[in-house]
Amino acid sequence: MTRPRPAAGGGRRLGVAPERLGRWLDGVATRHGAFTEVVPAEDGLRITCADTTAVRLRAPFGWTPETPLLAGFTAAAQQDRRAAVLLVRRGRWAVGVFDGARLVVSKADARQVQGRTAAGGWSQQRFARRRANQTDAVVEHAVETAARVLLPHADGLAALFPGGDAGLVDEVLADPRLRLLAAVRRAGPLDVGEPTKAVLLETPKQFRAVDVHIVEPGDRA
Repeated sequence: MTRPRPAAGGGRRLGVAPERLGRWLDGVATRHGAFTEVVPAEDGLRITCADTTAVRLRAPFGWTPETPLLAGFTAAAQQDRRAAVLLVRRGRWAVGVFDGARLVVSKADARQVQGRTAAGGWSQQRFARRRANQTDAVVEHAVETAARVLLPHADGLAALFPGGDAGLVDEVLADPRLRLLAAVRRAGPLDVGEPTKAVLLETPKQFRAVDVHIVEPGDRA
């Protein structure tokens, strides 16, 4: 389960691993009373408890309502899907394809981008150009890596989850070679540090999680 964080409009948001969703919902019912309403919502469900606590569940890969609603949603959330991950920051990038939580193929790499300098005038301008060129090279290398590693799996992908520097990710996915990946991009960025193999291996905890927004009676005071 990801760490709870304040949600816009009140309450809190967190991610619940699909394998733990049933037990987590049992805990909600224990604390807040029986579910008085369970209705479909965008990509998920909206649940109301006896004490008026509202729970919004969103499936990581989308969901088509089927009865019984709660059991159908839980089963769909637990279904393994093939997903790609693209992480980019200045100087580093990592890509991978997962079947569920299992990493199928990956590549992490780095290229030097100079840090800031205190120099001014012409030296500062020259440094800025050099840094921009190095950043452009990072984007190009990340595109080439994504094309080589991810594109062979594009037909079977349910989604692509980006993370890192949003601007650099946008530049990478704007390349025409990656249009098939851009077409299945998910909007919400992954919260990651430097793109390394170790960080990549941790991303299923985020992209497989059911997004939960819970608003308790005290949150409305």
